[in-house]
Amino acid sequence: MDKKAYYVCVAVATVWTSYDSSREIDDNAISFPVKLDKWLEQLTYTRRLELCEKNLVQTQLLLGEEVYVTEMKGKWAKIVIPSQFSSKDERGYPGWVPFHQLISQAEYFPLNKPTAVVSAAIATLHLAEGALQISYQTHLPLLKEDKEWLEVQTPVGSGRIKRQDAVVIEDRNRKVKGTGDMIIAAGEQFLNLPYLWGGMSAWGYDCSGFAYATHKANGYLIPRDATDQARQGKEVGLDSIQAGDLLFFAYEKGNGSIHHVGIYYGKGKMLHSPKTGKTVELIELKGTIYEEELCAARRYY
Repeated sequence: MDKKAYYVCVAVATVWTSYDSSREIDDNAISFPVKLDKWLEQLTYTRRLELCEKNLVQTQLLLGEEVYVTEMKGKWAKIVIPSQFSSKDERGYPGWVPFHQLISQAEYFPLNKPTAVVSAAIATLHLAEGALQISYQTHLPLLKEDKEWLEVQTPVGSGRIKRQDAVVIEDRNRKVKGTGDMIIAAGEQFLNLPYLWGGMSAWGYDCSGFAYATHKANGYLIPRDATDQARQGKEVGLDSIQAGDLLFFAYEKGNGSIHHVGIYYGKGKMLHSPKTGKTVELIELKGTIYEEELCAARRYY
């Protein structure tokens, strides 16, 4: 089918590897609306690990994000995500989502207005029929504002978020971009957040999703996966790394394929989302496996 533009109409849409990847335990992640807290509470360490080891999940999307539908299979849509660059597909990151988590351009067309960007980890979106918890870095067109509230356009109707939970960007192609220290500051608020394979929201990030979100918060759209992130940006010598640079790690003591990315904190430390069963942490590199596996650094700021 011809690709058609659609928008995400749930707080966080998980993008699956195939239309048959989700398990019964994942029903709360593929519902409308999604019940993320309930989904994650039910996942034991083993069931979380399967998301990665059985290659079930690819990435995630936030409320209002644009996708293109390229194929349908029953109640599932095959999509590409133009905002998530990937060498897997030049049109954008590919995967599958339940079709009911998308809304067509005919039903929702985002206005070309200033944008309210969620800056709190999780904000409450107040809608006519109730409230919805939405993630950090959700971008929604701003309809009007007062001292306390921002009224926004969303795929599920107009709603309001507390002004303190968001920042307003007047120009979508913002010229003012963040520094390396600001990239770190964006990540520090997520210290102790449990790792989630494929995670791209404040309910959990994977290593490259964490790098992606902290850069996006500062005006930089970088590739989605660590291997692609390591190919773009400015190459930095390992003796010249600065706070905010991305550090890449490879198997075989740094000589194999890249499997991890973290953010250099300065003073020999790294901020990263490590792996299933662990949380976002700040660590000393010296004396760790990461010191052995460090293979490259890139700067996007």
